[in-house]
Amino acid sequence: MGSDLAETEESELAEHEESAKRRQVMEGAREVFLAQGFDAASMGEIARKAGVSKGTLYVYFDSKERLFEAITHEACGAQAETVFSLDSADHDVEAVLTRLGRSFVKFLCRPGAMSPLRTVIAISNRMPEIGREFYETGPAKGVTKLCHYLESQVAAGILTIEDCEVAAAQFLDSCVATILKPLLFNAVEAPSDGRIDHVVGIAVRTFLAAYRPVA
Repeated sequence: MGSDLAETEESELAEHEESAKRRQVMEGAREVFLAQGFDAASMGEIARKAGVSKGTLYVYFDSKERLFEAITHEACGAQAETVFSLDSADHDVEAVLTRLGRSFVKFLCRPGAMSPLRTVIAISNRMPEIGREFYETGPAKGVTKLCHYLESQVAAGILTIEDCEVAAAQFLDSCVATILKPLLFNAVEAPSDGRIDHVVGIAVRTFLAAYRPVA
């Protein structure tokens, strides 16, 4: 029994060390991609920044494409889990959408957020699988989660919506109106909290005017 316990502890330690090393590789790669872009980044430079050998790097990721894909997948997953954590039992739609809108815009406006998006757009023509992965695990998942929340509000009689998927996408797009495109093209600095609140407030009021049942 003692031998089994020791083997279990050794296995858990090995898994922890492997996870930590993979995290080390991804953090180094993220820095290089942000600084140099996808095309200019090399696996050698990524290994140097991560403090590992190229051999170790290839143990975890067999190509630069797979490494970049893992980083973007993680970023999209973080957005889905934190920003789009919605409770279908919460029927205060105005408050829910306001919180969601603010969190969504601030997530997109955080330092360094536009660089991966620009990179994905730039390489998706020749590597469509990366563009597809980014879209399905990020924007599409956000729309789906909001769609499900809206469907629950329709079922509860709180909202009247013909197509919840379209309504969800429209709301998210309206939250970034005048914000996302200027940032994407590096034409402006990140907006102030006041500006974000202003734009999101208009998006929420417009949404409720369209989909709240007439008393």
